[in-house]
Amino acid sequence: MQSLPIDNNIFIGSPILELMQIINEGLAEIRIPAIKKISREMGVFYNPVMGMNRDISILLLNSISKNSMQIADPLAASGVRSIRFLKELGNNKIKIICINDNDKKAVDSIKKNLSLNRIACKNNKKIEITNEDASLFLLKSSGFDYIDIDPFGTPNPFLDAACKRLSRDGILAVTATDTSALCGTFPNACLRKYWAMPKKGAIMHETGLRILIRKVQLVAAQYDKALIPIFSYSKEHYMRVFFRNDKGKNKTDEILKLHRMIDGAGPMWLGNLWDKELAAKICRNAINSKTFKNNKELIKFLDTIKEESKISQFGFYDLHYICGKNNIKILHKKEDILAKIRKKGCKASGTHFRGEGIRSSVSLKGLIRILRKNQ
Repeated sequence: MQSLPIDNNIFIGSPILELMQIINEGLAEIRIPAIKKISREMGVFYNPVMGMNRDISILLLNSISKNSMQIADPLAASGVRSIRFLKELGNNKIKIICINDNDKKAVDSIKKNLSLNRIACKNNKKIEITNEDASLFLLKSSGFDYIDIDPFGTPNPFLDAACKRLSRDGILAVTATDTSALCGTFPNACLRKYWAMPKKGAIMHETGLRILIRKVQLVAAQYDKALIPIFSYSKEHYMRVFFRNDKGKNKTDEILKLHRMIDGAGPMWLGNLWDKELAAKICRNAINSKTFKNNKELIKFLDTIKEESKISQFGFYDLHYICGKNNIKILHKKEDILAKIRKKGCKASGTHFRGEGIRSSVSLKGLIRILRKNQ
């Protein structure tokens, strides 16, 4: 990480001088304020914790067959996502990328960061930069094949415009960082924002993710758009879902049939969280990529999801919770437990939602019998 001289790095119109630094993420170089704490009040927002979020977006887009895409980055901030798309997506992936932010300082920063990465934006038919409210930016467009909604907090203010402007067979990526509402710490906030009741507990990150999915699907359903999750996950302080848009009233009706309550939580999406073939391809491409192959945390995360995606099962078992509730004193290694479950003819894997969790088609009674053996 390189710090630059203070007299050479001033945001235009800022009342104070800001020390800047250049950071590297993927193949991009980004010039940002040198501050210790990430907050909404930052002049130009950049969150290094969301690097994996952007890694997975790149891997997913490089793993699908769709080419010549019209891409929208409505909340671009520093521009890091768009710059990485331009530098790391396959040659035929991007027809045009529209980079937008409502903050004039952010737009100035985006242009500087494009220049820093030797990407010309003037007279470049592949790049369009705008300074608009995110929803207005989307509504003024003719539509996009890929829209990335990655806000600070809830994605709610941008969902309607994004769903309206998502093309047939297009992909909508949605991030929510208000996990305290979705996971049940603030149930009334979840009711207001997501029209569902959350529930704290071992599987709260999965139920929260499924509540988020249902909310996005309901917004799209107004326009006869069936949004099908193709890759979903919960990580750190956020939840992330990629949807594929399948147009049609009947298909939308089928989506809505999979919204139900479970154990007092919901309504929520009870369908699949992943396209298992896509999850396997994303993991494989990460392992074979020069950019990502040495990123052990990312590879392990994607490998867990790849295995988890093979099991079409709602929820997972928390081994520590089950052992405590059933007075099981010795908990054997998770891999040994998984092997025993598979030996019984049931599917089983770990889960990215919780380190001590397993996703399996085995019944609870069957799992308890396995855990009680050799006590």
